[in-house]
Amino acid sequence: MSQSISFAKAAFPYAEALFESSKLMKLIEKTNQDLVLITDTISQSDNLKTFLLNPLVGPEIKKKVLHKLFLDQVSSHVLNFLSILADRRRINLLNPIISYYLELVYKLKLTTVANIYTAVLITDIQQESLKKKIKNITHSREVKLIIQINEELIAGFVIKIGSKIIDMSISGQINQMTSYLDIANL
Repeated sequence: MSQSISFAKAAFPYAEALFESSKLMKLIEKTNQDLVLITDTISQSDNLKTFLLNPLVGPEIKKKVLHKLFLDQVSSHVLNFLSILADRRRINLLNPIISYYLELVYKLKLTTVANIYTAVLITDIQQESLKKKIKNITHSREVKLIIQINEELIAGFVIKIGSKIIDMSISGQINQMTSYLDIANL
């Protein structure tokens, strides 16, 4: 079993517990905002990332650092959750936990998350057009676009919604033609 699969299995119950407790306390949106802030903060600091992932640093020290960093920025609910993760030596699962939590929030709100891979940055008008088309296809109330630049696509874009992929890129079309020509030459 790969490490990422075991991380995913271990992370999901924590995300579910956080989601359920946030729902009971009517803090889903606040928790959502807090988790985005935490993710942004950690992703901007390689030192913080390394510190939190270091198994030689004890839970108490990690809790103190997290408490100092986020005391006035996140709710006590989320701060307590971070403490639990540190105590159980599960802080290394924070990214998958946040991802799962956000998926649960999106399901609750009937929000579809679409990963867009594009060769160049797309305009706001193009983003709105994509959102409308994806809403129609998925019958969602909301669509959240996660846009990533991938210059290897040459031009066009790839949309990934769950396990479905819509490849409208030049490199995708070239790959399709290549495989077709390879089959035709058999």
